[in-house]
Amino acid sequence: MFPTPTPNIPADPVTPVPPPPPSHMAPLSGVALATMLALLAMLGPFSIDTYLPAFPAIQASLNASAIEVQQSLTVYMLAFAGMVLWHGALSDSFGRRNLILISLALFAIGTLGCAAASTVHYLWAFRVLQGVSAGAGVVVGRAIIRDLYSDAPAARLLSMVTMIFSIAPAIAPIMGGWIVKLLDWRAIFLFLFAYTLILLWFCYKRLPETLPPHLRQPFNPHYIARNYRQILSAPLFHMKAGVTAFNFAGLFLFITAAPVMLPRHLHLGPDQFGWLFIPAVSGIFLGALAANRLAGSITLVRQIGIGFALLLGAAVCNVGYHLLFAPSLPWSVAPLFFYTFGMSLVTPGATMLAMDLFPHIRGTVASCQSFAQTLLGALVAGVIAPFLSHSVLWLAAGQLACAAISLALWIASRLFRERWRKDVAAPF
Repeated sequence: MFPTPTPNIPADPVTPVPPPPPSHMAPLSGVALATMLALLAMLGPFSIDTYLPAFPAIQASLNASAIEVQQSLTVYMLAFAGMVLWHGALSDSFGRRNLILISLALFAIGTLGCAAASTVHYLWAFRVLQGVSAGAGVVVGRAIIRDLYSDAPAARLLSMVTMIFSIAPAIAPIMGGWIVKLLDWRAIFLFLFAYTLILLWFCYKRLPETLPPHLRQPFNPHYIARNYRQILSAPLFHMKAGVTAFNFAGLFLFITAAPVMLPRHLHLGPDQFGWLFIPAVSGIFLGALAANRLAGSITLVRQIGIGFALLLGAAVCNVGYHLLFAPSLPWSVAPLFFYTFGMSLVTPGATMLAMDLFPHIRGTVASCQSFAQTLLGALVAGVIAPFLSHSVLWLAAGQLACAAISLALWIASRLFRERWRKDVAAPF
């Protein structure tokens, strides 16, 4: 007699067949779908990176302290993390398309409010509204991909979304720096408002529903609580979600420290943030391109191993350089290219493996994944980055610690899985 598998170890995932798109919508190609999902995911980095160069201008305009302006990022991240836990469950119950459209409308209202804010406290309030709506694109986009594709095709599409999405972190701070230099910090939010309205119209016209009514989950507290309890009580989920969360935290540490690091340590102006973001985003783009080409030709485990070798090597080199030399260009930012290249090799496989733990509630799993990543990002933005930003060496050491924790979680997940398999194969 053999023990039965627990719910925390998934069976083979079953991909539901999506319904045909409404008659007024032309079917989307893989590239068009990837572009739409990437544009939705861009709301997050646009909301964060575009206004980073405007911190001094916001501080002067609203008569706020530097800490108060910094907290506008923290409250956004906390709101993002809190609501992202619900986006997937709501989409599992009410459909992917409906949630996307409502979230875009709320985000547009919050963005317009940020542009009109007269005090830093009003800015905080509308940043919260942005935060509760910005995460829908990332969470629901992952669920849409797994609704439509599985295995290597899903990995290819996910990496394609990452490639297109990676444009946003590259251009956002540069664009924000030029806007605040030529116009005003409020123009940054007006630009984002216009972008959101165009995206809302695009999704209304072209985004199909991929979750048919008969596959939707009941929306009641007991059922939702049971789903969350099933996911959050699974050690394997926490390990796999932690892999992507800590890798991202290593990058986000440098992003959120940029307003201090770049002017103070590298003596750069608000229109020169590209020195940090271009190598980081180039690595994301080229790593996603490599992941797209590798999908199906090597195993996910091997691809993830190559990714870890690159990102850990980059973090070690970054620490080593700053132990020996003072911060300088381009050496203080060059390792970010290799770190993000490796991160892009790890992320698609780790994301898919986590979502496939519970194939019947993928939206909820995607929410829990994004919640873990965003909550850790909020901790980095509000506590860790301010504590470490006085030294580039400390920032590099923090990135290395994040990468090492991620690797430890990946190894632990593999060992956990192997131990479970042995337990299943052994009789009582």
